[in-house]
Amino acid sequence: MNAATWKYVIGYGVFLIVIGLLGYASNPEKAKTALMSGGLFGTLSIIFGVVMAKGMVWGRYAAMVTASLLAIIFGWRAWMGWQAVMAGEPKLVAASLITSMLVASLILLPLLFRKKT
Repeated sequence: MNAATWKYVIGYGVFLIVIGLLGYASNPEKAKTALMSGGLFGTLSIIFGVVMAKGMVWGRYAAMVTASLLAIIFGWRAWMGWQAVMAGEPKLVAASLITSMLVASLILLPLLFRKKT
């Protein structure tokens, strides 16, 4: 694994936290789950990155599983969000934020799954 991969995992975690905060700020009454999920999975990703930096291989596998599951969830939620936007609902900010989390997950996954070198 590239020695810098752990940095990407930590960056991904920070990104999830920031997006969770932005989601909450965009609609504090209805977006408490954005804050909780961004904070939870962002913190877990940061922990996995730190574990990877210390050379513990289980952190990489945990990051793989988590990012894979999140990509599936973000894909489904983004699809639903964009469907709502197309139906005229005011969900543009939420759909955009969720799509950005999907894109970040899809960028991270190949880095985690590539062969160790």
